[in-house]
Amino acid sequence: MSSKLETINLPHLPYSVPVHVALYRDVQNATFLRQQLVSGNSDFEYAFIDASMVLSRSHVLSAIFRAVNDYLNERLKSRNVHSEIVFSFSPTNNIADSFRKFGISDSTKDLLVVKVSVTPDITHDSVAAHLAQAIEGSPLSFNDETLSQVSDVTKIKKAYKLGALASPAGQVNGANSDEKRRLQNSLIGAIALRGAT
Repeated sequence: MSSKLETINLPHLPYSVPVHVALYRDVQNATFLRQQLVSGNSDFEYAFIDASMVLSRSHVLSAIFRAVNDYLNERLKSRNVHSEIVFSFSPTNNIADSFRKFGISDSTKDLLVVKVSVTPDITHDSVAAHLAQAIEGSPLSFNDETLSQVSDVTKIKKAYKLGALASPAGQVNGANSDEKRRLQNSLIGAIALRGAT
């Protein structure tokens, strides 16, 4: 299976920590992947995110930035930087709830995978090779167009308690760009402000 893994450097962090991101559709082994995560198998230390809960690339990068920044500043609230990424999607401080809403479940069909290079042996090639063996699904490009095909705007708005916000015509790809921008700004704001007093 060909990989569409993208390696991203977030330049606004104190130093560059490469982040590897892959998107898959029609995942057939979500139960297996979730079991590896729950059992603590270090080979499967990834952020496995239900892609239906992701609106855009900016939404993802905001959550990654928050988690990696907290990791670099020793402020993690969860087990590791990868679980912190899943937690960072949540607008609340309830870790278990964030995993239920944003993390992989047995029924996940569209999956976003994130791996942070916390050690030098975690490279683009090593991550791509492992994902090619581990994930039974169709790799997609990590971009707004592809994400709009798998996003469930209704579920996202419910998770962020944004029911009063105008709905982007049911689907982001058919949405008015202003409506999508307002929704995206609300999501990013919720990520940035979580836990603020």
